[in-house]
Amino acid sequence: MTMQSEITSSTENSMSTANKNKSSTPAADLEAVESPAPMTLKERFRKFMPVVVDVETAGFNAQTDALLEIACIPILLNDEGVFYLGEALNAHIEPFAGANLEPKALAFTGIDPNNPMRKAIAEDEKTALRRIFKALKEVRREQECRQCVLVGHNAHFDLGFLNAAVLRTNSKNHSSFHQFSVFDTVTLSALAFGQTVLARACKAAGLEFDGNDAHSALYDTQKTAELFCHILNSYPMLANALHTDMPEPEPDDKPDATNEPEG
Repeated sequence: MTMQSEITSSTENSMSTANKNKSSTPAADLEAVESPAPMTLKERFRKFMPVVVDVETAGFNAQTDALLEIACIPILLNDEGVFYLGEALNAHIEPFAGANLEPKALAFTGIDPNNPMRKAIAEDEKTALRRIFKALKEVRREQECRQCVLVGHNAHFDLGFLNAAVLRTNSKNHSSFHQFSVFDTVTLSALAFGQTVLARACKAAGLEFDGNDAHSALYDTQKTAELFCHILNSYPMLANALHTDMPEPEPDDKPDATNEPEG
């Protein structure tokens, strides 16, 4: 046999062995190699846990007007890569001492701070916020996230009232929320559906929305969370943005890495 024949024979044998090995590999193994595992929540948002928040207030000024209701729903991610709603947390809140109660705002929300049934279940700001923050911290730690990011419809309005209440109640070390970053469903809805009003965006997404229940913090949070999940589940990340192996960035110079108390 010539050297050329030996080389040809060796090459054919190698190809035959490779094809045999490939054909004998279970289909599940091939799929595992070809299809990367879905991202975890901490990977998807750089260790931020999205939490949908809605507040009902007695006006537009976060420094002077009362915070009357707050509701929060953490957004989670299952093993199939589908976003879903976590457990809702909410509170009816007593107006803080000296708070302004704007009559037009109360008429708009339909909230009567002096209603006896409401007063029977209302909590003071500090008690309500710290209860909610404690529950969110447990979920955040389960998800191995380092901070919460507020998701809202016109999110900076909700964040402004949340930040003001945190300062009033000296609760900064209890809150895991980023102090200025938000995910706003107004922007996402405009991108996805060309709509900016919550009710219209929900209807465009095929979600039910009852105007009679609107302007309750819990209902609006539920609908905003459903909308947020629908958009995320319908519009996956762009292919060139899937950089899961990028090094973790250095901590921001701006506040606030964890906001967690020592110990």
